[in-house]
Formats: sequence, C-alpha cells, structure tokens
Amino acid sequence: MSVSTRAARPALVRRPGGVPRWRRALSIVGGFVAVVGLWWLAASFYGMPMLFPGPPDVVTQFRLVLADGSLAQAVSASLGRVAAGLVLGSLIGTLLGLLTGSSRVLEALLEPFISFFRFIPPLAWFAPILLWLGAGEPAKLTLILYTTVFVVAVNTAAGVRAVPENKLRMAATFGARPWQTFLLVRFPASAAYILAGIRIALGNAFMTVVTAEMLGAPSGLGVIVTNGMATTNIRGVFAALITLGALGLLADRLFVALLRRFGARFGASPDVAR
Repeated sequence: MSVSTRAARPALVRRPGGVPRWRRALSIVGGFVAVVGLWWLAASFYGMPMLFPGPPDVVTQFRLVLADGSLAQAVSASLGRVAAGLVLGSLIGTLLGLLTGSSRVLEALLEPFISFFRFIPPLAWFAPILLWLGAGEPAKLTLILYTTVFVVAVNTAAGVRAVPENKLRMAATFGARPWQTFLLVRFPASAAYILAGIRIALGNAFMTVVTAEMLGAPSGLGVIVTNGMATTNIRGVFAALITLGALGLLADRLFVALLRRFGARFGASPDVAR
C-alpha cells in the first residue's frame, strides 16, 4: 500500500477551464458507463463469477448487505475510524509543521525524524503495532494516524517557510512579538498549505482503514474484505471496495465544496473545483 507524504501546493481547487456543466456531467456518466461495461466484459471473459464477479453479481451482494444492515454498520465503523485518525493526525501534523517551519533549531531536531518515518509504509507497522497495542481500537487509530500526520506536517512546514519576508518585516516594524508574528502572520499565511495537506491525508486515511481493520475489528469495511477473502465471497469484497471508493470520493468532494465556500478566508483559491 502506498500513501502520499509529499508537500502539495496550496492550489486545492482548480478552474474548470470554461467547460459547461452539462458536458462535464455527460463526461462523468459516459466514463462510468464505460468502466462498468469493461468490467462486465472482463468478468464474462474470465468466466468464473466466484473469483471475478460481474456487475450483476455485485449488485445482488449489495442488496443482501443493505437488507441485513451489515453494510451500514460497517460504513459507520470505518468512517468513525477515518474521522478520528484524520482529526488527530491533522492536529499533531499541523503542530509539528508549525514548529519545524518556524524554528531552525526545531527543524534540525525534528525534520530528520519526520523524513525517516514518512518513508516507512503503514503496512510495515502492522505486526509491531499488533504486538504492542493488541487488536483494540488504539491499534487501528494509530495506523490511520500514522498515515496522516506526516503529510500534514510536511505541508505545514512548507507553508510556514513560504511566508513572504516582507510580511515578517512589516510585523516586526509594528512591534509584533515572536508569538504574535507566529499566530497573526505565519499561521494564517500557511493555512492554504495546511488544508492541502489535510486533503491528501484524507485519502491516506481511507487507504489505510482496511488494513487497520484487519487487526481484529468487530465491524468495518476491512472486516468485510477479510471475511470475504477467507470464505471466497469475492462479491462481498467487491462491494466493500466499491463502497470505500465511493465514500472517499464523496468525502473529497465535500472537502472541496467546503473550500469553495469558506476557503478564501484561509487563503485557498476560490476557483470552482474540478
């Protein structure tokens, strides 16, 4: 599993290039139909629905898990873990980034450790975390937090370092103390970078939740995937993965919509998101 930890530019939303909405909607629908059609053809060509189910088989599975309530329970559990890990990871990552970006001494102290750990994939920590923390919720939260904290820290530090010198000099001219400069100049100026990091961290959290839920979770989309592989219920695996992708897409679109509504206050681009 690969997660992103590189610093992202604060262009969180982009101009759609003047493409009419109806054309964009038509393109999305056309792309969806094409993907489903190719999937259907590939499943038919493979000829083994038990191992490679087609769209009708997965739709049948969706009806089953929706009827018995297991999918709703799994979605609720997974979203709760994603939200908790993202919030904690974003808070810790923002704090680390602000510290490393504002102080040469702290940068020299913390940056090597941030760079060291952010290149170790979360899957590599699966066994150690299981031994140290057991199979409870703290272990799952730790894995998700691990995938979010470093990307936010790197982006935040990049944003703090990108604050124009003229703003810092102006604050000093008006007699601002270091802590006032930090709160009133550095932090607001780096907010767009922080938000960009949180958006990337959101994707990392969704990519990690399935692995985290393999640590003996009572419920979750990762549990459906694990049980499906153990019982050769690949239809259930497909249903869980499709649900996970749809939830991630919805969460990202919601994040972008919030940026379009409130992002200008934090220095984010007001352009319409693609």
